[in-house]
Amino acid sequence: MKKLGVLAVSFILAVPTFAQQLDDCMSLDYLNKHLRKEHPRLVYTPELVEQLQQKVKTDPVIGNMYAAIQLNAEKIYKLPLSKRKLTGRRLLGVSRETLYRMNMLGVVYLVEGDARALDRINDELLAVSTFENWNPKHFLDVAEMSLAVSLALDWTAGALPESTVKIASQALLDKGLLADGKPKARIVSGDNNWNQVCNGGMIAASITLADTHPELAASTIQRALAALPNALKAYMPNGVYPEGSTYWGYATRYSITTAAMLESAFGHDFGHQAFPGFMESAVFRLLCTAPSGLYYNYADCGDKRSSNGDVALAWFAAKTGNQSFFEKERFLRDPKAMGTLSRLTGAGMAWLSQYEEQSEEKVPTAWKGDGSNPIVIFTGGNDDGHHYYFGGKGGKATTSHGNMDAGSFVFELNGVRWVVDPGNQSYHALEKTGFNLWDRKQNSDRWTLLNKNNFGHSTITVNGELFVNEGFAPLVDFKGGKKPMASFDLTAVYGPNLKQALRTFTKDSPVSLLIEDELKLSEQTETIVWQLVTTAEVKLVAGGAVLRSDDQVLKVENLSHPQTGMSVVALDPPPMELDRIIPGLKRLELTIPATAASDGSIRIRVRLTAPE
Repeated sequence: MKKLGVLAVSFILAVPTFAQQLDDCMSLDYLNKHLRKEHPRLVYTPELVEQLQQKVKTDPVIGNMYAAIQLNAEKIYKLPLSKRKLTGRRLLGVSRETLYRMNMLGVVYLVEGDARALDRINDELLAVSTFENWNPKHFLDVAEMSLAVSLALDWTAGALPESTVKIASQALLDKGLLADGKPKARIVSGDNNWNQVCNGGMIAASITLADTHPELAASTIQRALAALPNALKAYMPNGVYPEGSTYWGYATRYSITTAAMLESAFGHDFGHQAFPGFMESAVFRLLCTAPSGLYYNYADCGDKRSSNGDVALAWFAAKTGNQSFFEKERFLRDPKAMGTLSRLTGAGMAWLSQYEEQSEEKVPTAWKGDGSNPIVIFTGGNDDGHHYYFGGKGGKATTSHGNMDAGSFVFELNGVRWVVDPGNQSYHALEKTGFNLWDRKQNSDRWTLLNKNNFGHSTITVNGELFVNEGFAPLVDFKGGKKPMASFDLTAVYGPNLKQALRTFTKDSPVSLLIEDELKLSEQTETIVWQLVTTAEVKLVAGGAVLRSDDQVLKVENLSHPQTGMSVVALDPPPMELDRIIPGLKRLELTIPATAASDGSIRIRVRLTAPE
């Protein structure tokens, strides 16, 4: 594919008649004709290995990243071999550790032909191949282990003892490709990260075993290519990943690794780059990191990004030539300071070595993304001394990894995250108590958690009730420019408690955010609570409140109801023992009774502002 900037890609993806599927040309005949015969053929080719070997010596970024990989490999040599130990219902930690080890050791072997790395890869392969199974009950575990073993076999092809290759290949067949007996529904038809990860792992195993099991390989790849669009559609139409930035990192790393493996093995990525919204998602990823380094952490997202360079974005940089996606300064950090690298960094070295700068298209300062979990982001741009950042959203709670957070937002100014999202917490810590985290019915356990329900988010709660779990809040208006604005229709999340709810966010100055809520009351409306969740110190004052963090302040101006005082509810400690503890967390509230309505409607206007 010709290298294109984001704007050009956006133009292509805007064509409304674009087929929402990957190229469907895989067959036994196609595989036999087009599969690369020589190795490596997963992510790397012999030509890419030669290029990497040269750039390690001549390119400062590649050389620095390789030094970090070498340090990681040295640590691996000192670790015991992996053992089959489940954490709760998951073997995932072991699978991911194996994938990490194979990436680090594998690249050291590709670059140097290092005998010590080869010996350790041999031992690691034998260890995991003798596991009873790779835990097919939680198929992510199988997928990540399958990718790990596939990369190890491919990147060392012809160098390992024949006995090891036989044992590992048989394990990859029995515990990988054939592990589920028949296709699992969530792998084939699922619309979340499971689809991308599981199908990616099976494609890797299929390419690895294609020489000895061509029919199984062709049919598995064909099945995967038919299934993947069910997940890739999540990026449509503008690149928003519904599960948030952390899961973008997880799912997209698998998608780009899958695309890279298909390209290296067959010379064709089967349409990944051309899938609507996929390439634009790199902009989403960039914009979901605020100036503070914190994520816009909606859904089950982590709080803060790594200080290291993003190898997933490097793939987009390699494909577009856009400098904005190539985090050069982060890749040039002191290798010792990088610590443990992400588990696909070895594959990522191929993308880093393919990058050639062609343009630097600036990331927009006002951006919207539609889809199943629509969001908007306003920033002050690279030269903004106030480090303005706002992220707001609509969507619905039953989106994968979703929360009851329609209408919620985060807000940063002058280096402070004033308005926070309570973020995610350990799945296993909850599950081991018997807590049913994954049931998303209206009255499920999930919605009792503060970081999952609407009481823990900066939105509006009516009658003290939960949001309607299936209520969808679309983005209904958006304008860019110096004073960008966006409106979400929140009506559906309130059910019979409101007739209509429209929330509008406006960046009305370089140091302020205006939040306007237009509400039409129903016969059931009793109490409306406007909420702002923060960890800052709060001082209630006439007409609003003042937030303080060290020497920074933010005014909360109650423009519409200045005579109605606000109140503060402490959320540290949180309401439930199982809730995540966030030091200093509190909820600033503005409570308005239905009796205050005029003509059956209420308009709430609150402005957040800091001194210029």
